Amino acid sequence: MTTIAAGELTVHVSGPADGPPVLLLHGFPQGADSWDAVLPALHDAGYRTVAPDQRGYSAGARPAGRAAYRRAALTSDALAVIAEHAGGRAHVVGHDWGAAVAWRLAARFPDAVRSLTAVSVPPVAAYARSLLTTRQVLASWYFAAFQLPWLPERLLRADGRGYSPRLSAALRHSGQTRERARRDAARLADPAALTAALNWYRAVSVSDPRDADPPVTVPTLFVWSDRDVALTRQSVELAHTHVTGPYSYAELRGVSHWIPEEAPEQLAELLLAHLAAHPG
Repeated sequence: MTTIAAGELTVHVSGPADGPPVLLLHGFPQGADSWDAVLPALHDAGYRTVAPDQRGYSAGARPAGRAAYRRAALTSDALAVIAEHAGGRAHVVGHDWGAAVAWRLAARFPDAVRSLTAVSVPPVAAYARSLLTTRQVLASWYFAAFQLPWLPERLLRADGRGYSPRLSAALRHSGQTRERARRDAARLADPAALTAALNWYRAVSVSDPRDADPPVTVPTLFVWSDRDVALTRQSVELAHTHVTGPYSYAELRGVSHWIPEEAPEQLAELLLAHLAAHPG
């Protein structure tokens, strides 16, 4: 694996140098290594993987202010990584917040996207519509809590062990193992990293409500798991209405929100079939 600075982002590039590129976008509160268990299958199949530590998660890319974390800025980062490390066009795979970025990237810049694979999170518009249901509103309580100034930082700050016990406990409740929950909580031990990660949520309130994405036209695979405590079935069932290109859906049973690490073999099998069917 080669670690490269792409602007201010840290990007991890690995696999065959001449393989079709696959951009992997992580979510909260993780990093590029959340894809590590999926990489061997992609590399064995001849794909080159490009996985950035996204804005706020790269130590050199933590701008101040929530406006710097709007989806437009996050998408520009991903587009720049594709331009620099994927020849201007790549298969795009995103999990959690990375999926939100991937949906926008595919909708706004289809010429840069060979295919889209979104894991766990539907298009933002589908998620917003699902908030009309009681189940999704209750499941999204943390989204509203993260909008508050300073209080989330105070509650989620790291202790003498180098991670936030509250954040670690919340991640375990959502299905993470104890070891991975502590690892991910430790990523945000630096107060600047914690605020930057929270700003991904806070930036939603400063986004222009008229900034709706067009339908996705590229081949799309959406993968969801039935033990996801954050995204309910209501939001999942609306995803297809935002895609006009080829669309497929896969549901993993008995798997939590953390699909890339909890079910990497299943995800890799689905992903490889999708990429092979739509080489771009």
